[in-house]
Amino acid sequence: MRSDVRQGAAVVGQQKTFRAIEVGDGGDGRWAAHVQPQWPLAEGWLTDEGRTAEGAVRARAMFETHMPELVPVLDRLVGQLDRPHGEAFLTLTALRPFFAGCTQIGGSGRLLRNYDFKPDDCEGTIVSSHFLRPVIGMQDAGWGLLDGMNDAGLAVSLTFGGRFVHGPGFAILLVLRYLLETCDTVDQALAKLATVPVSLAQNVTLVDPERAVTVYVGPDLPMTPAPDSCATNHQHLPVPDEQEKVTRTQERLSAVRASGAEVAAMLRPPLYQVDYDQGLGTVYTADYRPSEGRVDYHWPEESWGQSFAAFTPGSRTVLLGAPGPAV
Repeated sequence: MRSDVRQGAAVVGQQKTFRAIEVGDGGDGRWAAHVQPQWPLAEGWLTDEGRTAEGAVRARAMFETHMPELVPVLDRLVGQLDRPHGEAFLTLTALRPFFAGCTQIGGSGRLLRNYDFKPDDCEGTIVSSHFLRPVIGMQDAGWGLLDGMNDAGLAVSLTFGGRFVHGPGFAILLVLRYLLETCDTVDQALAKLATVPVSLAQNVTLVDPERAVTVYVGPDLPMTPAPDSCATNHQHLPVPDEQEKVTRTQERLSAVRASGAEVAAMLRPPLYQVDYDQGLGTVYTADYRPSEGRVDYHWPEESWGQSFAAFTPGSRTVLLGAPGPAV
């Protein structure tokens, strides 16, 4: 749903509907009922290789090698989806590259992030699942996660790393799912993450009650610790000047470091962005407190809390693109 009001070239009001759903272990039809209608769009993300029999075999082999704990879940979901190329898609090893904005910061058992993307291309589904264990997160690409937390008190989130490289590996969306399904702590998650090939340059922030860290990963880069637990859209090297001008990644990193983990700052420029046509508009702000089992999603005029103790399915239509005064 869209309703835009423009001042010059800037969008100052746009509506988007978010949903919250429970899918259990993925085997009782609830997950499939949600994903099936999205299949025509999702199938368009597959590479040509992912549509071949040989590509499907390679995708399965990579999944079995690097995410063996999730193989029973994959099989359960593939059976529920029942679509051509369904298994290759759900391995998330044969997707076309996608690039987003985002800002995130971790600390004191808390993970706070802005997800910046084109609103119409963001699924906007908050999912409570129990594939291997209780997990709540913002879902994308079938069962991948943009961010999320588990019942052990671990939370994870992603940003694009700013380097346009692509190689064999998994979409980071599924890697976040894998970490939350199989790990209790940041240390365990880092050990797993170091062994999983990732197809694009990505920054991952991880938080538990004791630690908050950000690491850089990518197809051409071993897992590399960031200087602190903050991340925007660059890694160990600065981005080109023109890219910096468009994304303001260094400016946002300085701003989030200066403001700390404050929701109010995330809802104001420069952290809150409104260039939605370029995929650089803030779609939601998520404030995870994983040790409490709680996440609050924020927009300029509304908030929506969810937790393991009281997950509430439903929908909210919210206003995007109307941030407060500059920081």
